[in-house]
Amino acid sequence: MDNLEVAENPNTSVETLKDLATDEYCSVRRGVSRHPNTPVEILKVLATDEDYWVRWEVAKNPNTPVETLKVLATDKNGGVIWRVAHNPNTPVETLKILATDKDSGVRWGVAHNPNTPVETLKVLATDENDYVRRGVAHNPNTPIEIHKLVDAYEFIQKLEDTSQTGTTILQNS
Repeated sequence: MDNLEVAENPNTSVETLKDLATDEYCSVRRGVSRHPNTPVEILKVLATDEDYWVRWEVAKNPNTPVETLKVLATDKNGGVIWRVAHNPNTPVETLKILATDKDSGVRWGVAHNPNTPVETLKVLATDENDYVRRGVAHNPNTPIEIHKLVDAYEFIQKLEDTSQTGTTILQNS
């Protein structure tokens, strides 16, 4: 068995995972990052790994501590931040900050997160990005009044699109 197979094996001991966390190959460290038995102290260390895919897996891991998720929410890689936005353990205050991120993918992750507060969902319901608004609509905690807000926004967008198309047709006639 190679080190990657060991890192991904559900029966791998905590001691072995600790050893593999410093493996020279990032694919092995990724395996350790996503392992359900990786100790919190190792996840904290792997959250600073040079390989963004390792940090991405730490951000995804349900055992990653809240403080580590807060740090990863400021990562230089947008994919890592996107993963933090999706993690159901990400604290509400961090979700509120991520809801204003320039990256629509991050906002989409916040919109999908079951812990996103209603007031943040309400703001995201009128986001300029269609996928973000759809994320709000698919969040199981979105109240009916916010669903109506999303529907109204979608209706207005369609009217504006139709209006612009009609204007363009008239201008080209």
